[in-house]
Amino acid sequence: MAETLAEPARPAEADRASGGLAAYRALLRAQARSQTAYRTSFVVDLVGNVGATVFDVVTVLVLFGVTTELGGFTLREALVIVGISSFAFATADLLVGNIERLPRYVRTGLFDAVLVRPLGALPQLLLMDLPLRKVSRALFGLAVLVVAVTSAGIDWTPGRLALVVVAPVAAVVFFGAVFVTTATVSFYWIDSGELANSVTYGGRDFTSYPITVYDGWFRALFAYGMGFAFVSYHPALALLGRADPLGLPAWVGWTAPGVALVAAAVAAVAWRVGIRHYRSTGS
Repeated sequence: MAETLAEPARPAEADRASGGLAAYRALLRAQARSQTAYRTSFVVDLVGNVGATVFDVVTVLVLFGVTTELGGFTLREALVIVGISSFAFATADLLVGNIERLPRYVRTGLFDAVLVRPLGALPQLLLMDLPLRKVSRALFGLAVLVVAVTSAGIDWTPGRLALVVVAPVAAVVFFGAVFVTTATVSFYWIDSGELANSVTYGGRDFTSYPITVYDGWFRALFAYGMGFAFVSYHPALALLGRADPLGLPAWVGWTAPGVALVAAAVAAVAWRVGIRHYRSTGS
């Protein structure tokens, strides 16, 4: 008599993980359908959203209209810096920038509804209103980066080929970590939006130029205290094969992925601590 072999049951953890992924995919599909339902409006939003990233690049071009060097860098070299920064910030803003709504969710009590669902709070917040219209910014930033690195006369080596891919991704992770870390301040201080913006958007502006144009405590704070020098400046130096005018060794330009991982770890800790600190609105 043949035995009937029962199919082994799937672990409960695997079932929960599969269900969670399906829920996240459903949220993403719902956002895509709702935002593209009115196609003309969506296209207008796509075109209009390019403006912010275009302005970053145009500002650099205007500056070079009255000078041949900026902080010791030529136009082609500076475009590598602004290319990395523009692409990274636009992509992080697309993927993570929605976390800026957290103060409103905390103030109104909507964050309570997020917490009671059987899904991660942070992924929910990022997918609840994913700004697909910002895709155009990221694509324009990528185009600027590609043009910049192909016209800068870079002496390509296997290491630099890897860095030109890894450095922008690391910069996206870094900016994403900054978005999350600054947003967690709202767990303690609800009206912290302007403070968060001064760091996130201020960091974008800071990384769009060679840090040699800044000086004193301001450069020390933003460049190395907060790590923004590793977003675009030092990776650009490594790609261009340039010595750092500030005297740091050449290998610093290759540490951007490590700095991004540290920033992501800080953001993860800040988020977990903030969630534990949250006490609802009482409404």
